[in-house]
Amino acid sequence: MNKQTLEQKLSAVKEIGSPFPEVPNTIKNNLNPLFQLRPYQIEAFSRFIFYRNNPNICQKPTQLLFHMATGSGKTLIMAGAILYLYEQGYRNFIFFVNSTNIINKTRDNFLNFLSSKYLFSENITFGEKQVKIKEVESFQAVNQEDINIVFSTIQALHTRLNTPRENSITYDDFADKKIVLLSDEAHHINAETKKGKELTKEEKEEIISWEGTVSRIFRANSDNILLEFTATIDFSNTDIVKKYSDKLLFDYPLKQFRIDGYSKEVKVLQADIPQIERGLQALILSQYRRKIFEQYKKIIKPVILFKSKTINESKIFFEDFVNTIKNLKTEDLQKINERDNDRAIKKAFKYFEDNNIALENLISEIKEDFSLEKCIEINSKEESEEKQIAVNTLEDETNEYRAIFAVDKLNEGWDVLNLFDIVRLHDTRDAKDGKPGKTTMSEAQLIGRGARYCPFQIVETQPKYQRKYDEDIERELRICEELYYHSAYNPRYIQELNTALQEIGIKAKESREIPLQLKLDFKESELYKNGFIFLNDRRKYDRSDISTLPALTTEQSYKVRLRTGIIKSSIIFESAEQEGIDTRQKDYHLADFRQNILRKAINKLEFYQFNNLKSFLPNLESISEFITSKNYLEKVKVEVEGNANQIKNLTPQQKLDIVIEVLEKVSPAIISDKVEFEGTPEFKPYEINKTFKDKTLNIYVREGSDQEYGVGQKETNNPDLKLDLSNKEWYVFNDNYGTSEEKYLIKFINKTYDELKAKYSKVYLVRNEKYFQLYNFDDGRAMEPDFVLFLEKKGIGQVLHYQIFIEPKGEHLLREDEWKENFLRTLKEKAEIQVLWKTKKFIVWGMPFYNEQLRKVEFENEFGKIIND
Repeated sequence: MNKQTLEQKLSAVKEIGSPFPEVPNTIKNNLNPLFQLRPYQIEAFSRFIFYRNNPNICQKPTQLLFHMATGSGKTLIMAGAILYLYEQGYRNFIFFVNSTNIINKTRDNFLNFLSSKYLFSENITFGEKQVKIKEVESFQAVNQEDINIVFSTIQALHTRLNTPRENSITYDDFADKKIVLLSDEAHHINAETKKGKELTKEEKEEIISWEGTVSRIFRANSDNILLEFTATIDFSNTDIVKKYSDKLLFDYPLKQFRIDGYSKEVKVLQADIPQIERGLQALILSQYRRKIFEQYKKIIKPVILFKSKTINESKIFFEDFVNTIKNLKTEDLQKINERDNDRAIKKAFKYFEDNNIALENLISEIKEDFSLEKCIEINSKEESEEKQIAVNTLEDETNEYRAIFAVDKLNEGWDVLNLFDIVRLHDTRDAKDGKPGKTTMSEAQLIGRGARYCPFQIVETQPKYQRKYDEDIERELRICEELYYHSAYNPRYIQELNTALQEIGIKAKESREIPLQLKLDFKESELYKNGFIFLNDRRKYDRSDISTLPALTTEQSYKVRLRTGIIKSSIIFESAEQEGIDTRQKDYHLADFRQNILRKAINKLEFYQFNNLKSFLPNLESISEFITSKNYLEKVKVEVEGNANQIKNLTPQQKLDIVIEVLEKVSPAIISDKVEFEGTPEFKPYEINKTFKDKTLNIYVREGSDQEYGVGQKETNNPDLKLDLSNKEWYVFNDNYGTSEEKYLIKFINKTYDELKAKYSKVYLVRNEKYFQLYNFDDGRAMEPDFVLFLEKKGIGQVLHYQIFIEPKGEHLLREDEWKENFLRTLKEKAEIQVLWKTKKFIVWGMPFYNEQLRKVEFENEFGKIIND
């Protein structure tokens, strides 16, 4: 039986309901506010903190691996870990990697607060102390109040340690200091672990230097920590799997990154045409994309990478490209337009035509946008620092480069979001026995790096950093979510590349473009032609009436445990009898402590500065009021645990520590109570025929936790779910491609249809394929109910129009999405609809979650009220 990895054990702990700790304010407040933490990043931090706080599983020295997709923010996790560990007493950090380019980029991200990718807040503070980040050469005579970082390549670190020179880092630096080692692209330090495999010459050299040197530093002190970060660990190697079994803390591969929508959709476009014409096709798409961005007032400049096999070939193509652009004629573009083109290129030319953009004008733009000054060659490792900066700041508004010409200089560590086209300028293969070769895998990894999502928002309720148009790929903005890889026509190579892309996770093994069509009978119905769907809106929350702390802070008693000098372990993964510690508890109110202690505690915590508090508590007049008023701190309770003598005779320092700990627990409640938005109770009418339309879905089939998603209900192999919806007049689409729970709901509606039809003259069920959103009354959070059921019947002097929102939910989401169910349940009472017609009454309802195994009886009981209403 395979041994569980650390990551799997932690996942099991979470699944049984044991909560991971929240990300502390020392991380959230000290990271750059422009980089809002994503759910998986919060998960990574929570796992790390949970591990460090549990001595039963936390090994010393500590070595952990974060296996995270390219573009998922590994460096942000490093920055947060530095902040957390600083608070735990760590001051000295070594960042190392195998590439000078990555060193320079990371140094900029950590130290240059003028950089658009700077990771920390403008002021880093812990309590009342302001902390600086310093780059150092060694840890001798450094300021122990600073965050001190040595930046080095693995090779340089080995050389500096084994051939020491004055003021440089030596092994003596580690004798009496605890060190945190941060290893980026950590797969490069596993040369020794791969001894079981046939090694290349380079890998044999690595055995002597990289892994051995890192291991010697790591083991110099039992308090040392080694945090490894990589997107490409080789889990097919049994030695690697064995090494990291108890070290893999967080696993977020590229496949999950793509499924969650954080990547561009990758399109491979092969064309049997000359290289330069392939390049011109990329230019057409790039200009089309730029115009779409401009149409929606987005200042985003799409970039093209021209990838050659050799430096000489790159230089030759560069000259050819520059001359072609200089002499570009309308006939060149007409030639492209007249071909049997890919759909995207056809759409581009149609867009130019529909918007009266003449080819002559388009050529003038191309000549300007792709002039010599806006093209850059970056072929060799000795390129100037100026060029290195240019290719790492392509997203900056002041950076005008549109085309990059390279060989493999940009393969690892290149961080760019606005790359939308890669043009492969050679036609070679290196597959063996049907498996992608090293070059093909390298090209797939380059595509993976280029597929990072370029963030934009059209409306404020859209997710900024995730794809928005998987459910509507005919939208013109879809081109802004796609990365095109332009290749020569070579079916065998394309097959090998697709295999490689699937292997790294950036491309689904099976994806389908599914035309979702409304049935003609529904389009001809009175409901579709003249009916309405009622939806609410989101508005800014008015906080002018907030004059107390959140009820949560005064209704509970905060627990603080004093240090008794006795250590008590808590067993996480196995049971064992523990000897108890004799402690007592005593209740206090914060008002029991002197005002000067409360004020001193407040002064140590940046969150409690008056201007900040005022933003959360608009009616607060002063810090004195905050301390003494029953509306604020006076009523906050604390249960102090310690030995009997301690809790009866608290020292001033213990009181101060207690107040600080309580205040740190109160602040998240204050923050969470600061609601920015609220959902309006008013539901306004929107025309059904303008809300629901035919569209084309892009669906990854049988990926993620639900194997039914993307499979039509007519074609599923599960007999319990199979149903031909094409002849069901109550279902408005040609088929249902939803999850298993959604298919079970459809079966339920089909079973109860006769009862509904006996009571209602019209019955229509519509699946919400990102057609509309509702907004939670309490905090304005958006939700997209999976279905809306329209019912109509005659009442006394009125026709009653029911609109019922329904959400099937998998077991794993019942708890997480509970707020959605609570919102749906309140619709019947809270939804307000203005009377528009005396002869029509509109009623909005929401159902409890539908789950075939766990919630069906409850749902049936509630649904019965609709039948009997």
